[in-house]
Amino acid sequence: MAPTVINDIETAREGSTLVIRFARPAKKNALTIAMYERLNEALAEAAADKTVRAVVFGSTSETFTAGNDLADFMGNPPTGEDSPVFRFIAGLASFEKPLLAAVDGKGIGLGLTMLLHCDFVYATERTSLVAPFVNLGLVPEAASSLLLPKLLGHARAAEVLLLGEPITAQQALSWGLVNAIVAPDQVMPRALETAKKLAERAPTAVKLTKALLKGNGEVRARMKEEGAHFVAQLQSPEVAEAIGAFFEKRKPDFSQF
Repeated sequence: MAPTVINDIETAREGSTLVIRFARPAKKNALTIAMYERLNEALAEAAADKTVRAVVFGSTSETFTAGNDLADFMGNPPTGEDSPVFRFIAGLASFEKPLLAAVDGKGIGLGLTMLLHCDFVYATERTSLVAPFVNLGLVPEAASSLLLPKLLGHARAAEVLLLGEPITAQQALSWGLVNAIVAPDQVMPRALETAKKLAERAPTAVKLTKALLKGNGEVRARMKEEGAHFVAQLQSPEVAEAIGAFFEKRKPDFSQF
């Protein structure tokens, strides 16, 4: 099936796999509300289509995603669980079929946290993952405040979430965030190869095993808690300072708070 691009999201079928690519290279695949809406539609379609056995996320350029488009995000901030961004995050956590990611280049914000809900992640040597939430006056999302300490331990999770320190591809591999590091021209083929293997397994057994591995009850509770703090912080003077500094290309000054 030829690729279709709607709202800067490209979708295509590769056999029994739906491939979803971020397709806004001029803006480093920064995510808009319209992109989140299309992502939600694509996931819902994949969930309902019995011929889709797995979903692979990727990008059409050398940046996976720069995270939220701050101008669009602050112009249409999330106000609750029904907001497109929170629905996408919840949809990832509850998606029953295997989710895979082919990550090349930078994954910022959601570009990191969404990987915690993928069952297989393949990256390139130039991959760099960053969680800049505290630097923007915000709190973590996507249950990353729960999942990262479980995966990395508290000390490393604190570096990632409290300092916003970037994670290199080699660190991501050694810490268990990715399954393998491959060449840029092989990252999507590697993900598709794994997706094809999964499609050959018994589908109900795959879904049940994934659900048992994830144990999402605690995850959903943490997402709700994070979301409430996230929405509240969006109205804070700290965020106003951080966003102002971003657009003025200067370092934010939090000393006044």
